[in-house]
Amino acid sequence: MKIGILGGGQLARMLALAGYPLGMEFMVLDPAGDACARPLAQGIQAPYGDPAGLERLAREVDLVTYEFENVPAEAVARLQGQGKVFPGPLALATARDRLAEKRLFHELEIETAPFAAVEDEESLAAAVDRVGLPAILKSRTLGYDGKGQVRIGADEEPRAAWRALGEVPAILEGVVAFEREVSLIGVRGRDGAMAFYPLAENLHGDGILRLSRSRPGDPLQSRAETLVARILERLDYVGVLAVEFFQVGEQLLANEMAPRVHNSGHWTIEGAVASQFENHLRAVAGWPLGATSPTGHAAMVNLIGEAPPPSRVLKIPGAHLHLYGKASRPGRKVGHVTLVDAQQSRLEERLADLLEVLGEGGETGE
Repeated sequence: MKIGILGGGQLARMLALAGYPLGMEFMVLDPAGDACARPLAQGIQAPYGDPAGLERLAREVDLVTYEFENVPAEAVARLQGQGKVFPGPLALATARDRLAEKRLFHELEIETAPFAAVEDEESLAAAVDRVGLPAILKSRTLGYDGKGQVRIGADEEPRAAWRALGEVPAILEGVVAFEREVSLIGVRGRDGAMAFYPLAENLHGDGILRLSRSRPGDPLQSRAETLVARILERLDYVGVLAVEFFQVGEQLLANEMAPRVHNSGHWTIEGAVASQFENHLRAVAGWPLGATSPTGHAAMVNLIGEAPPPSRVLKIPGAHLHLYGKASRPGRKVGHVTLVDAQQSRLEERLADLLEVLGEGGETGE
């Protein structure tokens, strides 16, 4: 089976690494000539919406998936007309628009932070009256890793944030005093079968995920599964879906969803029986889903900007190093490291050692 992927970044790279043992082949469409998935797949260098590129992709593969939600929904709809793309265009169109996403959550009785739509300065003023300050002004589309959002303090002028954002369609979200950020990764097959990984507890810095820990047996696991299952069923979803939540007491407030494999699930490569990447491929291919049970306690640390010498990471017992073949650049995810251990306490000791190697000692959040 040959899988086409819209996007040739590290998620496409890890999908290919998971698929080759299953006998799959891959082709990626990406505007960049140096996309890091290229060494593992045939490549089409073209804009995501390029008709000729999409036609070639559809002609040469058995089905298509995508590695991030900022590909044009029109491109996915074009491929869907040939019955070849999973997840479908409705999931993509919903997830790439923050307002549509929040409205879906509310339709499904999934709680969120307070929010309001913003189209101009007049609606911004009305949104501030409704949501209050402090708040975060977020562009409706093309936002990820902290991009496309501006925080507005209690004593700050909202119009300055509106101009800084580029005066584009947006939403204003109230700031939530949460206890922790968690995410749940679920997967749904073509036959409607669903499976869920243990909750991940996440720490961010500058809008970028820094550290994820798997939390097997978390008391909010069942609640999170119920909420994510509603989304999977409503969208008739096929593949892996990640949903990020804020925990406030015993409540889970949905922050956003990603219709794809997700950074907070990278620990599943070594930390679960079947990784999120393998299960995404199984789902879109129409194959039985793999087991999502953990192999131990796991933690994943992103390598941001540049990677340390591999020898410094690999001297830590149980460290699994994943480099993406990307050039160093501030704020860029160039790799990650996963640690898995049967004992939580020992995992935390090794995680502290890893963060010290990375120059982030003491930032474990424990």
